[in-house]
Formats: sequence, structure tokens, C-alpha cells
Amino acid sequence: MKLTHVFKTLLAFVFALVFAAAPALAAFQFSDATRNAALDAIETTIGTAPTLEIRSGAAPANCATADSGTVLVTMTLPSDWMAAASAGSKAKLGTWQDASADATGTAGHFRIKAGATCHIQGSVTATGGGGDIQLQNTSIATGQAVTITSFTISN
Repeated sequence: MKLTHVFKTLLAFVFALVFAAAPALAAFQFSDATRNAALDAIETTIGTAPTLEIRSGAAPANCATADSGTVLVTMTLPSDWMAAASAGSKAKLGTWQDASADATGTAGHFRIKAGATCHIQGSVTATGGGGDIQLQNTSIATGQAVTITSFTISN
């Protein structure tokens, strides 16, 4: 009986050590080639004619959640809309611009879609504000031209 108790105690101790170390074991590190391939797969998966919607308000919980906010800007991105990944980073390519905004409001988040399917969403700020997408000004008026000044994905 005592041996069983000792064995259970030892087993519990080993599990505690293993699970305490588990987060360190899960910190994968990838080569630049692997990181770049994963980033380049994003553009391949989404395709050559995605749309970018800039919307008011906070982003939904994830891309599978229904759209939220008002669509302020809708633009079709260039057919080659992202530069080739390098050193684990991938930046916008070409001009991302809508000549005439759809509605008036304050930009809060964006969604990049292929058809009706959201593939990427994130925050919007004015240039220098640190958002996932940056544009000249987050206060958008119906009919104004809107240009994306910065968009980069890193891993």
C-alpha cells in the first residue's frame, strides 16, 4: 500500500515538472525560408482580386464572425497585392486606394475578403499610429479618396 502511494506521489511530481516545462517546449522557432513560405501562402490562398473593407467600430471576435460596423471604404486590391516575403515579413505592394469612400465615419477595423469570405482582419489607425493598416486619416467622409499608407504582416 505504501509503495502505491509513493508511486502516485512520484508520478504526480513528474507530471508537474513536465507540464511546467511544456510552454518552453512549445516555443517553436522557424527558419526565414519557412516563415517566408507561410507568409507567401496567405496571398496565394486569398487570391488575386481580394477586396479590402474599412469599417467603423471594433473588429468582430474573428474572421468567422459576421461583419460589424459600417462599411466606410471598399477597394479591390491590385492583382499582386503583397510583396514577396523576406526575413519573415510581407508588405503591401502597389497602390491601395479607393477614389471615393462609401460612407462617413471613423475607421476602426478592416477586413480583407475573397468574395464574401473574410481572410484577414485587424485594426486601422492614422499613419504612424501603429495599427495593422495605416491610412492618412481615420476620419473618413463620403466621396473622399482613401489611400492605405502601410500594411505589413510579420511572423
